Amino acid sequence: MPSGCSIRALWIINNHDTVVFSRRFPVMEKRWRSAFKTENESTDPPRLPTDQQLAVAFARRKRREGSSRGYGLRVAQSTKGSDSWVDDPITRHIISLSLSEDDDNESNEKDDTNILWPIVIHTKALYHILVLPLVEPREMKDFVNLSNRSDCGSAVGEDLSFSSLLLNISSITGALMVAHSFGDIVSGDTAEPEVVVAASPSVGGLFDSLTGSIGISSRPRPVAAAPVAASSSQSSITGAAASDAPKGGLLDKDLLRNFIASAMPFGTPLDLSLSNIFAMKANGFSSAEPPHQDLKQPAWKPYLYKGKQRLLFTIHETINAAMYDRDEIPDSVSVAGQINCRAELEGLPDVSFPLAGLSKARIDSISFHPCAQVPAHGIDKQNIVFQPPLGNFVLMRYQAGCGLGPPVKGFYQLSMVSEDEGAFLFKVGLMEGYKSPLSMEFCTITMPFPRRRIVGFDGTPSAGTVVTTEHSVEWRVVGSGRSLSGKSLEATFPGTIKFSPLKSRRRGDGDDDAESDGEGTENVVNVEEVLVQKMNKDLPAVEMEEPFCWQAYDYAKVSFKIVGASVSRMSIDTKSVNIYPTTKSPVEYSAQVTSGDYILWNTLGKAPSAAAVKIR
Repeated sequence: MPSGCSIRALWIINNHDTVVFSRRFPVMEKRWRSAFKTENESTDPPRLPTDQQLAVAFARRKRREGSSRGYGLRVAQSTKGSDSWVDDPITRHIISLSLSEDDDNESNEKDDTNILWPIVIHTKALYHILVLPLVEPREMKDFVNLSNRSDCGSAVGEDLSFSSLLLNISSITGALMVAHSFGDIVSGDTAEPEVVVAASPSVGGLFDSLTGSIGISSRPRPVAAAPVAASSSQSSITGAAASDAPKGGLLDKDLLRNFIASAMPFGTPLDLSLSNIFAMKANGFSSAEPPHQDLKQPAWKPYLYKGKQRLLFTIHETINAAMYDRDEIPDSVSVAGQINCRAELEGLPDVSFPLAGLSKARIDSISFHPCAQVPAHGIDKQNIVFQPPLGNFVLMRYQAGCGLGPPVKGFYQLSMVSEDEGAFLFKVGLMEGYKSPLSMEFCTITMPFPRRRIVGFDGTPSAGTVVTTEHSVEWRVVGSGRSLSGKSLEATFPGTIKFSPLKSRRRGDGDDDAESDGEGTENVVNVEEVLVQKMNKDLPAVEMEEPFCWQAYDYAKVSFKIVGASVSRMSIDTKSVNIYPTTKSPVEYSAQVTSGDYILWNTLGKAPSAAAVKIR
């Protein structure tokens, strides 16, 4: 079979384990059956399951593996031939489905005629997207051997391991992209990446003045002939996107069929950009002013731009942190960043620039848009050459360290003095070591209590304001419109909080419960541990997929936004950006940093942490 990405089938399953949409590609299925017959002359190739059969197999795997994604590691409940038996976390994203009715029988050994593999699973909103790429039959046999062997994990230098097997299958990456594209469509998350322009107009004109310091999320109207004003383009393309995007959580099957017909006809992904498909659907094509015969127009740029030219870059970073304030557990801070770009350039130009600050940023991983090439790189500088598509796009993604340190430091303590009353204390420091032009636009710290209702609150912070709801307390340390720039801020917030009484669950044997409570109280000297034991008895269980909510008092979440520069020290020198053929196009650069899962764990409570591996 030829290399590349091809898809045999895909399914969309709702949260009731029912297939709500499916598509099979007969051309790719015929190719698979032909390859299977060549590999196994005496065995008939298995057919794709019906929607009902697949839903049953998915529900059966869900029960066996503990959740839709599964354990990812071999546990006591793992059975031979199951995904968790392979003992690799990647099996939470690339799964197999057994089509055998006696799959729950531990002695049933899997073979390549009663399983579907590899299935890429992606969960978005209320749906599971399952994508089955085309692979070689021998690769499926290798997986079956791995899932049936008795040993655990992969040894260093081993010829056959699950990771090495996946690395040799090129269609896995394409299947992941297809799954994410469908996830964005079914959830309505089809907005383009944000590109922020400077507050002062750089190109001139009314439109630039009106869009200063806001995010541009619409596309210019892509035409091949006459220039079109940017203001009119916003209403046309975004209007098409708004009318076609799913609303109210309903699955738009016509939109999915149209997307498949345009983005991946016959099962081969061509262009998964929903914006390009909307543009082609709204505008069609024109033969006027085609590109030069020597220039090949790429698939990601179906139209040529006409109008005022400019080039915009935005570095958008998200900080994820777990702050413990404990000697035995180190704080964890990481940065996920991306460089968003908007190139309003006529023709098919090449853009190149050196990316500086790589050594200071401590880059862990990096990936690029298909339009980009990286011909040369050094320790602290990497040259990027790309032929930009229309509209906003993500040029590069990366994982890095937080070179400037965490923007919010401090601790959070909550001690329950009774079953229904607690005393808390915050002490935080903001923007320590951060200098101009870095500016914090807002910062809020929220104490969520999803399973307790707040009936009383008392406390006054040293800075900011407080807003309470039935299930949370929000401390607005830096409010909107009052940015913090060129200086740091230390603030404290002590207080008390009261909850409505817990409603004890009724049980069949109340006397036994009373006796066990008494025994627990006698054995545990710490009064707070006794209170936690009593309260946790009446708190409902939570699924493994929600790690922040297994107890009611464990953490506070920080939200903020910082503008002016990146915290990883990644930067772009606008004077070093080159455009060929040469044009007089202004280049603008901006940066913004937002919080992701930025958690202050309760110093007096329980907190999860990764165990450090000691290398001798």
